[in-house]
Formats: sequence, structure tokens, C-alpha cells
Amino acid sequence: MRKFIYVFMTFLSVLFISNARAELHVDVVAGGVDPISIAVQKFEVVGKVSNSDAKMLREVVENDLKRTGLFRIVNHDAFPEFVKMNDMPNFKSWAAIKTQNLVQASLKAEGKDDYKLEFYLWDVNGKEQIEAQSLVASKKSVRRLAHIMADAIYERLTGETGYFDTQIVFIAETGSVKNRTKRMAIMDQDGYGMRYLSDKKTMVMSPHFSPNMSNVIFLSYRNDDPMVWVLDLDTGDQMKLGNFGGMSFAPRFSPDGNKVALSLVKNGITNIYEYNINDKTLKQLTFGKHIDTSPSYSPDGKYLAFNSDSTGSQQIHVLDLNTGKQKRITFGAGRYATPAWSPDGQFIAFTKMADDTFYVGIMNPQGRHEKILAGGWYMEAPSWAPGSRRVVYYETEKTDDGMERISHIRSVDITGQNIYDIDLPDGVNGTEPTWSPKLP
Repeated sequence: MRKFIYVFMTFLSVLFISNARAELHVDVVAGGVDPISIAVQKFEVVGKVSNSDAKMLREVVENDLKRTGLFRIVNHDAFPEFVKMNDMPNFKSWAAIKTQNLVQASLKAEGKDDYKLEFYLWDVNGKEQIEAQSLVASKKSVRRLAHIMADAIYERLTGETGYFDTQIVFIAETGSVKNRTKRMAIMDQDGYGMRYLSDKKTMVMSPHFSPNMSNVIFLSYRNDDPMVWVLDLDTGDQMKLGNFGGMSFAPRFSPDGNKVALSLVKNGITNIYEYNINDKTLKQLTFGKHIDTSPSYSPDGKYLAFNSDSTGSQQIHVLDLNTGKQKRITFGAGRYATPAWSPDGQFIAFTKMADDTFYVGIMNPQGRHEKILAGGWYMEAPSWAPGSRRVVYYETEKTDDGMERISHIRSVDITGQNIYDIDLPDGVNGTEPTWSPKLP
């Protein structure tokens, strides 16, 4: 039952807008980058505005930018001045404390139920305003304003797609190892506002968003019958995807949202099928007496990555959906699984098992230039943020006595740096996260 959020943006007419961008260029292998220093002023308030809301917005914007590892937030105590909206900053003073960019913002009450947020982004060295926006949203969804603002700043200064105004759907596990309850849950990308999407009675797994964010597809064990179901996020309604005559699992939407790739077990054999949502037809894509699963579409919808044990060990293969031809792309030591194609098509994220250790890594679609991003006792289920800069996954750790398992949802940059946990409520273990597209 998704909360409808009314948000619109208008670009202000600003005399000093520049087309130049102070873009970051990061070496994917080496990961070297000098962070951009940015100062975010205290938000001005106009009308009946909660000061706590204004303070919260500033904190969210700063935290969003800081967590990327690409920005250095200038200490508030070092600010040389407070620049009112529509006033020019003293660029020399800001440059003296090594500030590259300055953000001004105001929060205004719009009628009874809405807030209007305006902000300016200044290039201190260039002595010009490079971004100006006006955002309006319901007071109930005020936090989204901060994420949208942070996205705009991030995109203007890096040239990349922002990912702050997004959500993560995952499996929230509670209870002891021997008596775990698994419920589907959703939260903002920074862990805020977690809520459950399923009850305690039915075990669910493998949730994934539709491209338009209207649905979540998932595996549900209802009456001990594992089948693929679809949840409508607007209404809360759930329906079985289809009656396929066998156990179905590992579903993924196609980029256009019209098809679903899934694994289907028939006569003890697991192959990958494609279900056409519009005409309700099922097409078999892989053939053989082995296990093919974890399908992931390329962003253009022309290829499908999946893992298969057809060559004797679990490896990643790529299927050409036009010709039906497939090829194995992983040949490194160990087993490979759970491929996830990046939104820009440049990478495939994967899970690797070697030397009694689990790893999350990335490679190009030909299986070359493999880079390990993280390793541990158990980790799985990589999923991409919009823009293909970060990967979210989960890692499970044993307690010292070996009696418990604690699962964290973590995010890592494609350079393998800046790993952080996404905070969950006390007692909640997070597994199988999937990052959403940017919210509509």
C-alpha cells in the first residue's frame, strides 16, 4: 500500500547558470578520487515551518552526499558567513576554507499541507551559480525533498545518475536461527521508514521491483507450495503470476516490465523460462538436465545472464534472447552465482564462492576484468543502484559462540571502497536486498 507522494520540480530562471560541470572521474580499478568539498548552509524558514523539519532536511542532504565517499562536508563551525537567499556569497571567504561548492536553501509552507523547498548551488572557484531548483511536496513526505535535492546536487557535480530518492525491498528476518520469521519489507535507501509488505504466516524470498516501481515480484511459500507472486505496491493486492505446473522461483522483470524470467522445476529438472505478462504465455529459454537459475536481463533486454552447473560447476552464462545461443563467461577459481546486470550495461555483479569464503564482485559482460568488492563468511544477492555506482548486498556473520547468524545489508562502491551498513531496527536481520529505480 504505497503512499502516494505529490512532488514536482521546476527549474528557476537564474542569470548565472553555467553548462560547465565539475565532474568526478574515478578509476574503477584503482578507485582514486579527491572528494569534492561542499558546504550546506542552515535552511531558511518562511511561514509556518517546523524548525525540526528544516534541520532534518539539511542533515539528510549532508548524509546522502557524505555516504557516497565522493564529497567532504565542510564543518559548520568553519563557515565564514551566512548567505541569505538571493544574496551573493563572498567567494573569497569560502575559498579560504577550501570550499568548492556552497548550498543555500529555504523551506516555505505552501498552504496547509505542503512544503516548498528552494535551493541554489554555487561553484565557489568559478564564482557562479550552477544549479537552482524549486521542489514542492506534501509535509508528510518532506524527507523525500532532501533526497531529491541531494540527487540534483550529486548529478550536477559528478555527471552521474543520483540514487538517493530510491528504496530497497528486502527480506526482514527475526527470531533465532532455528525459528526464523521471514517477511518482505521496504525502506528508503538510507534505512529510514522500514515497513512490512507481508505477514508472519508465509515465508517469502527473492523480491524484485518492476521497472516502473508499481509492483514487487517475489517467491512465496503458501501452503508449502513455492510459487511466484506479484504485489501491487499501490493497492497491496497480491496475485499468483501463473500456474506453471511446477515449482517456480528466482523471478526478474524484463526492462520493459512486460515479461518475467524465472526458474521452473519440471520433472526434477530446473530450467529458465520467460513469462509474457500481456498474453500470459510461457516460453522455455534454457534446456538440459542441469540447474539453471538466477536470471538477470541486460538493460536493453537482449541478453540474459544466469548461473548454471551445465559445465560441471556453478558458473555464469549469458543467453542471447534473439538467437537462443548461450556462452559461459566465468572461468576463475571457485563457483559463481546470482548475476545482476548494471543499469548502464557495463558490468555484471556476482557472488563468488572460493576457498571457504564468499565474495561479491563485478566484471564486464564478457566475464573479463573481474574485481572483488567485498568478502566474508557468507554474502550474496548483489543489486545495483541507479547510475551503476553502488551495489547493495547482504552479509551474514556468525556470533562468537556459533549459535546465531547476524545478517547485515551493506552497500559498496564499484571501486571496492566506502562500504557501509544500512541501519535496520533492533532485532531485524536483512537479506536479499534489491535496489529500486528512482522513485516516480
